[in-house]
Amino acid sequence: MAVITRTQSIASPVEDVFAVIVDGSNYSSWNPTVRASRRIDDGEIGEGSRFEWKLRGFGNVIQELQEFERHRRVRIVPQLKQLRGGHRFVFTPESGGTRIDHELEMTPTGLFLLFGPIMGAIGRKNLRDTADALQTYLEAR
Repeated sequence: MAVITRTQSIASPVEDVFAVIVDGSNYSSWNPTVRASRRIDDGEIGEGSRFEWKLRGFGNVIQELQEFERHRRVRIVPQLKQLRGGHRFVFTPESGGTRIDHELEMTPTGLFLLFGPIMGAIGRKNLRDTADALQTYLEAR
């Protein structure tokens, strides 16, 4: 199991940062690891909301919001047979901006167990790319 962590500070209020993170239908406009994104359910975004992303290296993957606590935390969980885990975001207001503690878990299953040794490298690159793009997107607004 690969668990990768990262902490970043973004010069935007926690409400704005949280809103961008939980709007999975808009990821392809700012996240370089997501080639296309759309919402696949209705209603207010919250626990259990689902999105479909075309992910670099994986193709179309359903993503579900879990651990949803508005402006505090959320976990985006891919619905893949080959991989368990998810990306947890914990938000803390700080000096007019937001600190985000990221935790990316990637646990391969089945044939993907063969890729276990490289999951850490893939995860670190994806997390770095996502965090950098998020910061650039939010601070340019």
